Amino acid sequence: MPLRIKTLLLDAGGVLVLPNWSRVSETLDRYGIKIEASALAEAEPHAKRVLDDLSIVKRTDDRSRGLLCLKLILERVGVSKSSRVEMAIAELETYHATKNLWEHVPDEVPSALIRFRKFGLRLVVVSNANGTLHSHLSRLGLTPYLDLVLDSSDEGVEKPDPRLFTMAMHRARARPESTLHVGDLYHIDIVGARAAGLRAVLLDRAGLYPECDCPRISTLDELADGLKESRF
Repeated sequence: MPLRIKTLLLDAGGVLVLPNWSRVSETLDRYGIKIEASALAEAEPHAKRVLDDLSIVKRTDDRSRGLLCLKLILERVGVSKSSRVEMAIAELETYHATKNLWEHVPDEVPSALIRFRKFGLRLVVVSNANGTLHSHLSRLGLTPYLDLVLDSSDEGVEKPDPRLFTMAMHRARARPESTLHVGDLYHIDIVGARAAGLRAVLLDRAGLYPECDCPRISTLDELADGLKESRF
């Protein structure tokens, strides 16, 4: 059966790349704060779930949500506010502004992108980012798999604003009925894509959205399986 989907829009952070928790752990350690990278990684989905609230999304932007997320993660693993914590966060912010802290590529990502490519899909990254996304994805070796990359900082508009999705559609010469967006935040990715007339799938690795009114997947391989079977 031929694929119904021709163009796949992909969020970057949380879908293609994850934070480098080893770097965060090492930075904290230099300030006398000892937290294992695995504990930070485990806490992150829960902090993001707290932030994935319409009232919070409306009054924040991507940068402020990222900072708030890190603070919620530290609270969850038992790190109290202190001057040392603030200095560590400042160092991480500086690194993120120039290099991008979201630099861990899960093992499943390259193989899933290869599968999408074999399906003949156009792959377009649509991400809230800080102007480093193009060079960042190139540094991580992901660019060869992708057709287009839209960095919200470069475009002057952030998800959930549907204009970012519309820009991506226009540049990819894609049609809404044969396009699917994949993101990890309901009120940013799903709501934003729907406002642009698109269908969307939520990547819910930790299973924290049981009540969600959209399709959910736990891995990109699961998405590839679903596309192959024309379930999306």
